Amino acid sequence: MTIHENELVFVPLGGSGEIGMNANLYHFKDRWLMVDLGISFPDESLPGVDVILPDLTFIEARKNKLEAIILTHAHEDHFGAIPYLWERLKVPVYGTAFTLALLRRKLSEARIDVSIPLHELKYNTDYQFGPFSLELVSLTHSIPDPAALVLRTDAGNILHTGDWKFDETPTLGNDTDRARLKEIGDEGIMALVGDSTNAMVEGRTPSEAVAQKGLTEAIAEAKHAVAVTLFASNVARIKSIIAAAQANGRSVCVAGRALTRTISAAKEVGYLKDIPDFVPETEANLIPRENLVIICTGSQGETRAAMARIANGTHETLSLVPGDTVIYSSRQIPGNEPAIARIQDMIVRRGIHLITDDDKPVHVSGHPARDELIEMYSLVRPKIAVPVHGTARHLLAHAKLAEGCQVSQTLIPNNGDIITFTDGEADITGNAPVGALTHEGGEIVDIQSDFLRSRRRMLWNGTITASVVLTASGELVLAPQVSQSGICGADQADGLLADASLRIEDAIDNLSDTAVLADDAVQQAVISAVRSLVRTRFRLRPTVHVHIMRSDDKELSA
Repeated sequence: MTIHENELVFVPLGGSGEIGMNANLYHFKDRWLMVDLGISFPDESLPGVDVILPDLTFIEARKNKLEAIILTHAHEDHFGAIPYLWERLKVPVYGTAFTLALLRRKLSEARIDVSIPLHELKYNTDYQFGPFSLELVSLTHSIPDPAALVLRTDAGNILHTGDWKFDETPTLGNDTDRARLKEIGDEGIMALVGDSTNAMVEGRTPSEAVAQKGLTEAIAEAKHAVAVTLFASNVARIKSIIAAAQANGRSVCVAGRALTRTISAAKEVGYLKDIPDFVPETEANLIPRENLVIICTGSQGETRAAMARIANGTHETLSLVPGDTVIYSSRQIPGNEPAIARIQDMIVRRGIHLITDDDKPVHVSGHPARDELIEMYSLVRPKIAVPVHGTARHLLAHAKLAEGCQVSQTLIPNNGDIITFTDGEADITGNAPVGALTHEGGEIVDIQSDFLRSRRRMLWNGTITASVVLTASGELVLAPQVSQSGICGADQADGLLADASLRIEDAIDNLSDTAVLADDAVQQAVISAVRSLVRTRFRLRPTVHVHIMRSDDKELSA
């Protein structure tokens, strides 16, 4: 695919048609900018996979023309891939103060040996990156210092919103800068590339002040210890929980390395200055239970996080007992529902009171609902809307809303679409290679690599191992020995293994005199026979391991 030097182009490598793994590219005058480089998290269909990373093959081939990586904010789905993938690009990384403070801590924990050049950007200031003039606009989101990006070029201006909401009563920072957005709209915006997460939600997203009030009331009603789990990066929510605890005369204990990292970064850049000292984990049991609030990681059901270990009674220092309360002050990321449900079921079975945002207003979103999107379009008035950051349904809902706001053109992208802006119109003019990678054994590997596919097959379909002893001329010396794992229970295993042994004998007997001399041919015959049996009986396609041994005909005759 040829991209002409003077074309203004947008290429999402991740985050379009999905929530997570945001990685976006802009091109003009033969130079590129990357906006965000994030991760997503696997569901149960990817056993042993911790993170999912975007495939950067397209921009790696052009990295000598890449100016920089610009981060909109410090959520994992926007900056979490940098420790894994920066080495492939080796360009400077830019972001706001909190974003970089948190990134430095992540890099330190990851023991990144190379020195990544990190540069802080201020709001409402013009920066030049090759042919791009860049300005950051202050937003409100569920993390400090988020930014929208205004990309100005000779071919037109683009507003890349990042994640945002309007919040007239924020508990941390300021509301989204409506005045500056209107000025930018007056200047002229060709395209808005925008957040679609809540495009199907009517009305407006409630203020963080609503969550703080809900938490205060929920903690007031609790008779014993309270544990609140949340996204570790949500500094405004951390502040709300601390305020709610103080309003109820309770001390706060923080559990989880990610929370400690976030609080440290927030303090470094001037947030959370006036909070009280936390109770150390090792001293939490000295506090009367009715005077304790524990803030902990693990809101998405992560098995190694503090919430899971507290729930199952394996945490080193913290514990809950019947009559205590657990509050989930977060949303469920799509795909995490089963893991979250398991932890919550564990909590309920132990006689611990569970509160979610279905019960009380203990959580509010950080993304704009439909009325806020309408207000954004009224401020910015773009000619083109390109919805991103959402599944196909989210993007379609956003596009229809934009059309209702009299936007001249809407274009719904898929990851890899090469979108060219020409004379105030947008067209898909090609496709870039995209995919998903992961970090495995210190290496970056494709999710579809053979060994990861084999792992998934073994998880869902089980394994069978067959040992076959043949003479050099191809005669069976012993009945084939067969074992299985994950195919069936003990009550069915004996019958399966006996039948498999007989099927293998028949398959070898049916081989030609020439084929039976070749181990590869014998192996394929055994695999086909075993898989056919298991597929017919259990509707599974197991991984089959075949061990072939040959003995000398003369030794047997002796």
